[in-house]
Amino acid sequence: MAVLADGWTWPHPAGQNHHFARYVKETHRLCGEANHRLADREFLAGDYSITDMSTYPCIAPYECQGQNLAHFPNVGHCFEAISKRPAVERAFFLTKMITSKPAVTEEFRKIRFGQTAETLRKNRAG
Repeated sequence: MAVLADGWTWPHPAGQNHHFARYVKETHRLCGEANHRLADREFLAGDYSITDMSTYPCIAPYECQGQNLAHFPNVGHCFEAISKRPAVERAFFLTKMITSKPAVTEEFRKIRFGQTAETLRKNRAG
């Protein structure tokens, strides 16, 4: 759900982010569930586990998903603890090295939001 929210919170032309509220609200609900779960433990399953490893990348772009970890202090503490793990630091360092360009470019916006049957026809003809 969080990954879907991330996709819908990219800058969209006016009136085209109709799914935004659904995914952002569902991500907010899931963060609330995780926050409740983390109330009496450091990690989601108690000890650090694959659950945390698989959840962390979904939470990492929380700002792009319209979330504020200040509203979920337990999630924030867990997120910070995982962020400081050497393997996570290495992985995200490598990710930054590989993805140095912004994911959403003007060309991407034109393709994703600007195509219609008419524009495709013109592009093929011209």
